[in-house]
Amino acid sequence: MSLGVHEVDEELREIKREIIESRGLVIKTNNLTNALSADIRSIAKRQQTYERRITWNSATSYVVFVLVVFAALKLAMDARIDQLKGESEQRVKEIARLKDELNRANQRETDRQTADERAAKFYELVRQGKRADLIAQWETVKGQPLSKAEQAVFGDAVERAKNELAAQLYQQGMDKVRVQRWQEAASAFEESIKYREDAANGPSVRLGLAEAYRHLNRQKEAIPILTSLAENAIDKEVHDDALYLLAWCQTEIQAWNDAKNTWRALIRRFPESRFTPEARLQLAQLQLAH
Repeated sequence: MSLGVHEVDEELREIKREIIESRGLVIKTNNLTNALSADIRSIAKRQQTYERRITWNSATSYVVFVLVVFAALKLAMDARIDQLKGESEQRVKEIARLKDELNRANQRETDRQTADERAAKFYELVRQGKRADLIAQWETVKGQPLSKAEQAVFGDAVERAKNELAAQLYQQGMDKVRVQRWQEAASAFEESIKYREDAANGPSVRLGLAEAYRHLNRQKEAIPILTSLAENAIDKEVHDDALYLLAWCQTEIQAWNDAKNTWRALIRRFPESRFTPEARLQLAQLQLAH
């Protein structure tokens, strides 16, 4: 009986011990579980922080990437816009140049048509022999875009017209001199010189003009003409005539010394001239009177 109680006590103590050990194990397990839970929570917090950091980093990277892409696109667009502007300006200039060339071409064509019309009218004047109209219109016509052949043909026609008119007017002037219509003679000689100043008969025309001026009491205008004729070594045929008229003009305006010198020059240079006897007489009279 006592043995049975003892065994029961042993078993109870064993059970208590196991309970105590179990309780300790439970406590340890619980502590371990709590520690593990804390570790898990800590790991979870770190994971969340890491994930948030990664999220922010990703968002920042995305924003930076987007900004870089937009900046690159902006630069590319600006470059393209500049290129397009340059091409546009170049095309505008090219269009303006082409328009200008077209306008010039149209103007040249218009000028050429106008020139052809004027050339045709001018040729009609040549054909009809209207010399005065021919000369009057030549300055306008020669400024037109004529061909070299047209310029040469029309130029020759104008030169012939000038020569013919100058000769005709000289003859008219001489006719007026013969009937002593001095104003009409002077006008004819002036017109002749205007048409052909360097004509072969130019010295004779000027001599006739000076004589007409003398009879119109315009000796002061005649004297420069006669002086030039008398001093020109080329126009020797009119030298004595020029000296004769010059001496008379100087006498008539009472330039006595100049007149005496001119009479002396006529006598000295042309002793065989038909004017020499009269020159001696006039010189003697001037020396006696002045």
